[in-house]
This record gives sequence, C-alpha cells and structure tokens, in this order.
Amino acid sequence: MRKDITVAAAPRETRGKNAANRTRMAGQIPAVLYGAGGNSVAVSVSPKDLNKILHLSSGHNTIFDLDVTSVEKSPVMIIDWLYHPVTSRLLHVDLKRIDLTKKLRVMVPVHTTGEPHGVKIQGGAFEVINREIEIEVLPDDIPEAFTVDVAGMHVNQALRAGEVPLTGSMKLLSPADMVLAHVVSLKAETTEAAAADGAKAEPEVVKKGKKEDDKAAAPAADKGKKK
Repeated sequence: MRKDITVAAAPRETRGKNAANRTRMAGQIPAVLYGAGGNSVAVSVSPKDLNKILHLSSGHNTIFDLDVTSVEKSPVMIIDWLYHPVTSRLLHVDLKRIDLTKKLRVMVPVHTTGEPHGVKIQGGAFEVINREIEIEVLPDDIPEAFTVDVAGMHVNQALRAGEVPLTGSMKLLSPADMVLAHVVSLKAETTEAAAADGAKAEPEVVKKGKKEDDKAAAPAADKGKKK
C-alpha cells in the first residue's frame, strides 16, 4: 500500500564494517537502494523513520518515497531488514525501487471475523493454519490485509486461499486449495484419544492374565512331583 511518507537519506561514500559502525554511531543506519533498472546506491537513513514504517498496519508492504540528497527521489519498499539479536536495534535495511506500473509479488495477512457455527453450536474448535497468502498486484492496489467472515463455517469445513475475495489487479499466487483455517470436531479427538488409551491398556490385561495362569499351574505341577 502506498503512503504519503517521505524518508530522507544520504549517500554513503564508503562501505565495509568500520564504515557501517561509524554510520550507526552517528545515529543513522546503513542501507542499500536498488532495483527498477537503477544502480545500487549505498545510503544512510534514520532507524526511527524506518521503524515507524515497519510498525504500520501495512508493515513492510508499505510503499513510501526515499529522498536521497542530490541523487534521486523514488518510491521504495523495505525488502529486508536486520535487528540486533540482544538490543533489538535496527541495524540495516535493503530498499527496493518500485515501478508503479508493474505488478509485485507480496505476502498479505488474512484475518478472520465472526464465531464459526461449528464452534458456537456444534462444539468444535477453530484452528488457524496459515495467516497470509501470496498475491501479484499493482503497487497502488496492495491491501493492508484481507478479512474473511467465518461465521458460517461448520465442523469439518475449511477456509482455503481460493476463497479469499480479490479485487482490482490482484491475482492469487498461493495454491488455491491451501488451508488457512478449519473447524475440527472435539468429539472426534476425544474418541481417538480414548481408543488410543484403550490400545495402550490392552497389553497390561493380557500380561496380567498370563501371570494368573502361571500361578494356577504352579500348584498342579508341585502336586505331581510329590506323587
């Protein structure tokens, strides 16, 4: 989704670990700008500005303008990013130029709303299997998320990727039969668990019977020896 946001950046003349550390000490982070037929450009940007974008509801699917001082101003997306494993500080990002006339492949979250009939009336359980789908879409048509009403789902019914309503330039890339969520029967799970417990208990009964037979046979054997 495109947002009316502009982030300032400055070109970096040097690369490497030491140069990157100096950039971070100055309150910026190193980044690389590439794509859309343009040259790769090393830049420095504010981590605060990019963290704000990553925490938007549209997240890394947000398209915004990057204004590189004396170089260019382009619509971009955050393609990859790295956080410090201990401090969780943003350390580096990859930014891709976006051609607004060409479709992109993006992963979009799928949210559900409503309480399934299979849960409310039939006593089943609602389980989410996959939380996003991949689509191909023009940049200006990228949705923040899809929302699907699952109130009509019964026990043993599933919501599949092909059932998510797409509009405009959107085209589904995920398998249409990929399960996103389903309603399962708790009764079936209880029956299976009971059957499994019964199967585990059976050898113990057989084993006990053998011991009793052995005890009954022992006195008879001893009596035979006395004669």
